[in-house]
Amino acid sequence: MKIGIFDSGIGGITVLHQALLALPQARFLYYADADHVPYGEKSREEIVRYADEAVGFLARRGAVAVVVACNTATSAAIGFLRGKYRFPILGMEPAVKPAVQTCGDKRVMVVATPVTVRQDKLRNLLKRVDRTHTVDLLALPGLVPFAERGEFDSPRVRQYLERTFAPYDLSRYSVLVLGCTHFNYFKDTFARIFPPGIAQVDGCEGTVNNLVRVLRQTGLSGPGEPGAEYYISGRAVTDAPTLEKIARLHRRLGEMLRY
Repeated sequence: MKIGIFDSGIGGITVLHQALLALPQARFLYYADADHVPYGEKSREEIVRYADEAVGFLARRGAVAVVVACNTATSAAIGFLRGKYRFPILGMEPAVKPAVQTCGDKRVMVVATPVTVRQDKLRNLLKRVDRTHTVDLLALPGLVPFAERGEFDSPRVRQYLERTFAPYDLSRYSVLVLGCTHFNYFKDTFARIFPPGIAQVDGCEGTVNNLVRVLRQTGLSGPGEPGAEYYISGRAVTDAPTLEKIARLHRRLGEMLRY
């Protein structure tokens, strides 16, 4: 059984990391569209085209299901993809509902890319679940380039976040929703900037749980050659330096599980 996971860059490895734990018998095909990252400031038409290229590639490689492990691509392209392809295509959704349910008498901060913040998909989700208007949306366009460079906890990252959060009284928030898979690499930095006790939630675990459920319901689950293959905009990753970089990313994600 082969499962495709697609993102604009390294962000979707956060979903892959969870999926490898949940489905140890599966073979994963990870597609990072590094030629076109970041998606967060591109047009919807561009994102749909790039997503179609990625999913088509994964289909030709034998994927029986694909996870669009990118909130931005989900917002812009998931409807088109589901209309074109005949196998299950799962998307990402910011974990706003559980955040609202657990925030108590404080507010919820949702951080995402500019495209995700602008798209109707997130706005409609807020209309459904944010009845008391406790959610604030904030775009962090500079964080994806930091992640793609492997710069997660540097003075420049902290200065960028502190400057962006400066207009907000962070003591009023109890939950931070990470609405971009790239942002999971920065959990330790977020924890230093927000007051102690801030809860950080993301959609990775929920997406993987949904993947497991869909595979079982459709009868697609089954044994395979376990592990993962990596592709950069359709090119197989085989060189040692890039594979070591990916291994470092998995190690960092393991460290971020405690935040």
